[in-house]
Amino acid sequence: MAVVFLASAAASFAAFNGLPAPAAGVSGAVAAVSDPRIATPRAAIAGPPQAAKPVQPILAPSPTPVSRVLAPYRPTPQPTVRTAPMPLEELTGYRWPLKGRLTLGFEHSAWGSRLVDGERFHDGIDIATSCGDRIHAAHAGVVLAAGRHFDDHVGWIGDLGRYYKRLDTKDLWNTLPIAVVIDDGNGYRSIYAHFSKVRVKAGQKVKAGQLIGWEGDTGRASGCHLHYGLFSPYETSRMGLHPDTVKRMKLPRWEIARVNPLLVLPYREGISPVSMQP
Repeated sequence: MAVVFLASAAASFAAFNGLPAPAAGVSGAVAAVSDPRIATPRAAIAGPPQAAKPVQPILAPSPTPVSRVLAPYRPTPQPTVRTAPMPLEELTGYRWPLKGRLTLGFEHSAWGSRLVDGERFHDGIDIATSCGDRIHAAHAGVVLAAGRHFDDHVGWIGDLGRYYKRLDTKDLWNTLPIAVVIDDGNGYRSIYAHFSKVRVKAGQKVKAGQLIGWEGDTGRASGCHLHYGLFSPYETSRMGLHPDTVKRMKLPRWEIARVNPLLVLPYREGISPVSMQP
């Protein structure tokens, strides 16, 4: 409607002023008239393409820092690695495994099969009462061996292969004493030998004073008694074995040195060293 009105107005104006009428298509001419007030789309303007402006990301506001109180650093405690035996004077919790006569001490003796200063030595103490008497654990701990298969736990220094082969080949296992070896939990092991039978088994935990077996005379023994020995696997000193025993039994030449059990057992008048007297 607006275009038609403009065309009529143009024709009337021309006629009034004696001008020729406008040509057909005036609407196109009028449409082409440039009006600076009318925004022309940017895409219709000739010229080089305009680079798009990068869009700046809208960043979220930084969170308000929360103050924290840090606990002081405490290093994780590491287990103590034992490299030497505990001093005997620090050992506690021992009791007599059998209260009887001390028939042989920790001393030089013709009955000993170990060597100290070139002479035979008995590497424990022998206590005797009567056959079948009850024997108790001298200290709380864990049983390492119970029976005649105990040599892996008594501190031999060297290979036991030839020794075991001899026992198997000649069927000599029954000639060994019935023994119990207990890890006392303090870096020492208690050795009990010559039982008639035992009450415990390997891996069992025992308390001090607990029944572990009955007095007997198995192995090399002149009668019923208990042989009680004590040693530390961390000990670096050693005892030699008599050459005759090494040759006959095919045992290693050395064992870890033993300690005198009387130095840790409760004092007994006439038996314990005088130095231990309370």
